[in-house]
Amino acid sequence: MLSLSEHSVYPHDILSVWFCLLTVSQAYVNIALNKPAYQQFPALGDDTIDASNAVDGRKSDLSERGGQCAGSYPTQTATWWLDLTRIHSIHHITIYFLTNNNPWGPSNELTKYFLGFLVYVSNTTDRLQGTLCYKDDNFTRDTIPAVFTTTCPVHGQYVIYYNERLPGATYPDEYSDYIFSDLCEVEVYGCYSTGYFGSNCSFPCPDVNCQYCHIETGTCQGCMPGYKGHRCELACEGRSYGAGCKEACGYCRDVNQCSNINGTCLTGCDAGFKGDFCKTVCDRGSYGSECNETCGHCRDVNQCSNINGTCLTGCYAGYQGDLCQTSCDRGSYGFECRETCGHCRDVDQCSNINGTCLTGCGADFQGDLCKTPCPVGYFGQDCSEMCINSYASYTCGGCNDVSGSCDYECPPGWIGYFCQKSNNLIYTHIFI
Repeated sequence: MLSLSEHSVYPHDILSVWFCLLTVSQAYVNIALNKPAYQQFPALGDDTIDASNAVDGRKSDLSERGGQCAGSYPTQTATWWLDLTRIHSIHHITIYFLTNNNPWGPSNELTKYFLGFLVYVSNTTDRLQGTLCYKDDNFTRDTIPAVFTTTCPVHGQYVIYYNERLPGATYPDEYSDYIFSDLCEVEVYGCYSTGYFGSNCSFPCPDVNCQYCHIETGTCQGCMPGYKGHRCELACEGRSYGAGCKEACGYCRDVNQCSNINGTCLTGCDAGFKGDFCKTVCDRGSYGSECNETCGHCRDVNQCSNINGTCLTGCYAGYQGDLCQTSCDRGSYGFECRETCGHCRDVDQCSNINGTCLTGCGADFQGDLCKTPCPVGYFGQDCSEMCINSYASYTCGGCNDVSGSCDYECPPGWIGYFCQKSNNLIYTHIFI
């Protein structure tokens, strides 16, 4: 760690401090310049102390109202972070504290507000998921520098400044009761591109599959997606892929054809799944390889197996079989094909769904289902014919449902196949 400990830093002294740092920083680039910044408890409505002031490259005026520093309300926790927008290889971090352009040291009341600070580098805005680059547990108001630098050769996207004064915790007497994140400039020096190291970031990482290597030594600190091992020499295996081989492959048709780098299933998906990663279940109503099959007439389409199309809760009315793609057999209909068709004119025209006779009823039956017999005195298809005596205004007691012939005896005074012949002699004899 490189720390500067100047007890009096005036604005005109900033240049000399810069020259002291030049030997370490000239080989690296300030990758923090004009990047997005955030601070906890900002002073709302005052753009002159916005969080972005700490990465605007200006540091000639270290006063609260100089327009070059970030400012926040005094609280018990203070957080300021910088988003480098992507992971970078970092060498060192330099922080310019707010001095109000007054001599630094115990005579400056601002020093106590920065004691106990911490600096993190993380891949997220959660500092605890990152690397602790520096924790101040040694500085006093006499020794804390106005311009602080710490070496932190790691990789990350977020640089986080944090401080706290928690209730119930015990702090040294010199510490303030509350703190703020009033930083005038934060500089992060490193390489723009990952995969390189050296004093001018010109040497590629020596291990072929290494994505992040130590910025000074080139020692691999992180493998490219799809590889693991001390020198990133091993490809992911066992249905795994990605950074650190921590991702699980989807339902690939051939598990050995899951890309170790990005998880793509190179020969397609197993039955029931779709997408490049084969992690997405087939849409409602489809199943099988690449989800190219259409579910049958399931009672509940949501209960069609995405793998083999089986209707898990049975078939809709009119269909049968595990896949519910087969119509009911001739002469049957309804759920599970358990109902028997009526006397349809054409049994093949019985609806497999509700049993309706689509071309009408056979002789002597009526109704949509053709299960209701003709009423007495009617016959024929759809019961449209009357068993009427052609020579009288009455019918026989019961007639053949096809021919209309009287199946029972004729009324008094009539004889014949259709009771069409008058038998006046008999009728007269009976009544004489």
